[in-house]
Amino acid sequence: MFIHDGFVCGSATETEMLKITSVKVLKDRMMLLTFSNGETRLFDSTVLNGPAFLPLEDMNIFSNPTIVHGVVTWKDEEIDCAPEYMYEKSFEYNSNDIFVA
Repeated sequence: MFIHDGFVCGSATETEMLKITSVKVLKDRMMLLTFSNGETRLFDSTVLNGPAFLPLEDMNIFSNPTIVHGVVTWKDEEIDCAPEYMYEKSFEYNSNDIFVA
């Protein structure tokens, strides 16, 4: 249980309410994601496995994500990834860290 916008929510964690507000593609299939809780985190997209994510091996596709209703998508929304998953699999990022795109 947690409080969100003054309301008590009965789900297990606040990450269930997360949305992605911005995405920046970096080198080596890394992404810099900003979440609706204000955090910016580093996501290694190589954790996206399975046939649905095979098109992301093409850098022309991977390098062109869009955000639709708080979800990162590719190929006109044919491919997407839950923001909760991306948050859980990402790492804290300090803007003072050096990471060259």
